Amino acid sequence: MDLATVIGLAIGWIGVVGGSLLDHLDPRALLQLPAFIIIFLGTSGATMMSFPFDTVKEVWPVLKKAFKRQELDPAAIVTQLVGFATKARREGLLGLEEEAEAIQDPFLKKGLQLVVDGTDIEMIRNIMETDIAFLESRHKVGESVFGTFGGFAPTLGIIGTVIGLIHALSSFASGEADPVALVGAIATAFIATFYGISFANLIFLPISFKLKQNSQAEVLLREVMLEGILAISAGDNPRIVEEKLKAFLPPRMKMDMEAAKAQEGGEKEE
Repeated sequence: MDLATVIGLAIGWIGVVGGSLLDHLDPRALLQLPAFIIIFLGTSGATMMSFPFDTVKEVWPVLKKAFKRQELDPAAIVTQLVGFATKARREGLLGLEEEAEAIQDPFLKKGLQLVVDGTDIEMIRNIMETDIAFLESRHKVGESVFGTFGGFAPTLGIIGTVIGLIHALSSFASGEADPVALVGAIATAFIATFYGISFANLIFLPISFKLKQNSQAEVLLREVMLEGILAISAGDNPRIVEEKLKAFLPPRMKMDMEAAKAQEGGEKEE
């Protein structure tokens, strides 16, 4: 479970509801089934119209990814690739065949297998870059779906408010409601706008942004793998491979790698 998503979602709604309570607003005033139906069904319908049905069916699996913590460790991948480069330097590319069979990540396994098979380096680049491009394309669909939810929700909220205002003013014009009831009905009508804006900014858009961030992290990891595979295929010195790959890492991660390497060197001397 990605705690940042869960905690952020909880804090956002606690802030909205808590602020309402501090303003002495009755929480029951925010519970309006007609407004919820307008927002939920209206937004869902508009989003379904915007995408193929097969894409919409994948909404729930994609949603799970926003709440699932990614097990990505670029530093560990860099260390692993440097190890492959060292072994290839000593035993040749065919010496990596057993390593390729043991790899769990499909992308890295495919790339290393291409190297072992003696595939041309440009062919390896083209194949793996195509895989990365399609990965990004698939991820952008999920981002777009929830971004579309977030775009339509406020507009549907306004539509719900307009419907509420029409009903309130029509009742007043026909003499069915007094001025006090009219004011209450107008206040109720704005609940739809509240729902639309809240759902967009506290659910749909944050999920879209989280999916985008997860996608960027996964693509970065794939780019590290690609650079390492190409360096191994080219027969680069392991130190050069390490320096190339460390360029992808943030400063903190580089420092941690250097500290771990220094500690390992000290243990070997002992």
